[in-house]
Amino acid sequence: QASSIHTPSAVQKIKELLKDKPDHVGVKVGVRTRGCNGLSYTLEYTKSKGDSDEEVVQDGVRVFIEKKAQLTLLGTEMDYVEDKLSSEFVFNNPNIKGTCGCGESFNI
Repeated sequence: QASSIHTPSAVQKIKELLKDKPDHVGVKVGVRTRGCNGLSYTLEYTKSKGDSDEEVVQDGVRVFIEKKAQLTLLGTEMDYVEDKLSSEFVFNNPNIKGTCGCGESFNI
């Protein structure tokens, strides 16, 4: 049961980012407490899999999900969106539509 589904554009972008970082094995998704709904996703490069991380491999891209993020990410889609103004990863969770922070985005 994968916690999150990555769109092809997200997978492709992670591949590109990691190409220049041979000592990193993938990216790690975590949650931090903040904001109006209390949770915020984080995304960072990682050199190893943590003991309690869940590993999701998609098209050769390794994404590690911190234990405390696994429940909140259930059913969440991670996408990479580019437009004229910005390019960023976006988390879309159909289970929490209507609460702020569900379409959260950030640059890595």
